[in-house]
Amino acid sequence: MKKSMNYSAGLKWSMALLLGASLVACGGGGGRDPILGSGGDGGGGGNDGGVSVTPPTAAAVPLGLASTYGVFGGSAGMTNTGIQTVITGTNGATADIGTISTANSAITGFHDSTGAIYTEAPGNVGNVTGTIFTCTNATNGLYIQANCDAATSALADAREAYNDLVAMPAGPNAGAGNLANLTLAPGVYTSAAGSFKMEGGDLTLDAQGNPDAVWVFQMATTLTVGGPGAAAPQSVILAGGAQAKNVYWQVGSAATINAAGGGTMIGTIISQAGVAISTAGNVAPVILNGRALSLGASVTLVNTLINVPAP
Repeated sequence: MKKSMNYSAGLKWSMALLLGASLVACGGGGGRDPILGSGGDGGGGGNDGGVSVTPPTAAAVPLGLASTYGVFGGSAGMTNTGIQTVITGTNGATADIGTISTANSAITGFHDSTGAIYTEAPGNVGNVTGTIFTCTNATNGLYIQANCDAATSALADAREAYNDLVAMPAGPNAGAGNLANLTLAPGVYTSAAGSFKMEGGDLTLDAQGNPDAVWVFQMATTLTVGGPGAAAPQSVILAGGAQAKNVYWQVGSAATINAAGGGTMIGTIISQAGVAISTAGNVAPVILNGRALSLGASVTLVNTLINVPAP
């Protein structure tokens, strides 16, 4: 089991708020500087430039046994709607899903490579190329100790990774909380207000030629990607050698990704209270090159393509 870093979460958020206040005080109007790591975020309403801010260096976080999971539904499970959902691995990576729920109904709309089928209907078919790990058998609901133990261990490692992300030193408040239309250098970014969104444009992560570059986005509450409007999916774009496996989103409550369908999300999302990707009725698939790991509430997918990165 990994050993967590021992910083104070309370101190971290205090530092974030102080940094946000400092940026507001120092930031000026003027043009938008797209690379926060070498140009700056002026803080306060609108991604203005004017002050140079270098984010703290971010380190890759070991996911342990959670690394093989494209979806983890905490203690509540996961639901798929639609027939285009596929959870698969890239470059030979395993792609599992799991939950520690003991309710047989906690997983709906999925089947896996072992032949396990969890409540699929003609319009709700999700293909898991790895294994579904849960505490109950798909056909009769009987308890399966080995699978439940595997899911429990993966959840423990996901929780430890979450705590490691929380413990990293707080960074600048990129885009005053709205990441749209920014190009960010590697590092730690922290929302002073508690939430991040990507509304009105895409986010570019530029590794500047370093394939080991890491981004960590810390937020005490929500992550919302997409909008404004009902047909406005947003995407994360990798540049300069950036890799999906090196992007992390630490979400204090729930994450909502492209509710209108479409778009490409990048990175491992670890949330305290669920992940929702797209909403019912959407046909255009959402792509997630990463993982959707919830420590508590359920994960819901609608026509979602999840590509789990190799470690």
